[in-house]
Amino acid sequence: MSEIIVIAESSSTRTEWSLVEQGKEIEHAFTAGMNPLFHTRREMSHIVRLELPPEFFKHRWSHVYYYGAGCFSPEKSRIVEASLVAQFKSPVTVMSDLLGAARGLLIHEPGLACILGTGSNSCFYDGNAIVKNVRAGGFILGDEGSGASLGRIFVGDCLKGLAPHDLCEAFYDRYELTPDEILDMVYNNPAANRNLRSFSFFLADHMESEYVHNLVYTEFMRFFTRNISQYDYHTYSLSIVGNIAGTYSEVLRQVATDFGATVDKIVHNSMPGLIKYHS
Repeated sequence: MSEIIVIAESSSTRTEWSLVEQGKEIEHAFTAGMNPLFHTRREMSHIVRLELPPEFFKHRWSHVYYYGAGCFSPEKSRIVEASLVAQFKSPVTVMSDLLGAARGLLIHEPGLACILGTGSNSCFYDGNAIVKNVRAGGFILGDEGSGASLGRIFVGDCLKGLAPHDLCEAFYDRYELTPDEILDMVYNNPAANRNLRSFSFFLADHMESEYVHNLVYTEFMRFFTRNISQYDYHTYSLSIVGNIAGTYSEVLRQVATDFGATVDKIVHNSMPGLIKYHS
């Protein structure tokens, strides 16, 4: 059997998996997201074993390369590594989702790599490794411009009566939720960031609203002001990955222009670039 590797890229919401042989993808799958901040080793093992198709367990692979949310320290990475080694019986390397984004976006070129998905993050990548990173902070202390942050601001405005009345009514009707149920979903649920992120996509259907456009624009500007301003963005362009970036790409590019930064590319996922990197 020729060398076959597994590449996985995981956010808190979804994990994308690829079996790659000599630079070509031969199997592709999605499972639930995995994050050692929110999931135990056993929970992650269940996700891998029960949600991946059988093709991913036919052999012992040459290597498993895993890029994941929450894998920012050796302690957290070891939790994921132990789970994956037990399932794949293959050598495993666990790295951060931010490094995965940088490699997937830039391959071996230096530049600024950003994530705008459920959470947000940013870094300067020298073509091989991350050499500068403004700490993300998570959806309570940071994650500016992310789906969780957009959802949190909008839902908060609905609860306080600050968003347009017709927009609030449409939101409550669409999700069939009451204000009390929303509070419960946020404060009594370990997946609160994912719940808030799901609410953010409601905004995409109402971009004609001045309120919605201003909310999205302002939150992206907060991402640039609190994060991108700390890098040499005049010299290096930005490459951005994530569903939020892709969904609101027009507003995102406008914010970048107004901020004085240049956006090179916006993509929904980094797997194609990761396959190139590891090939």
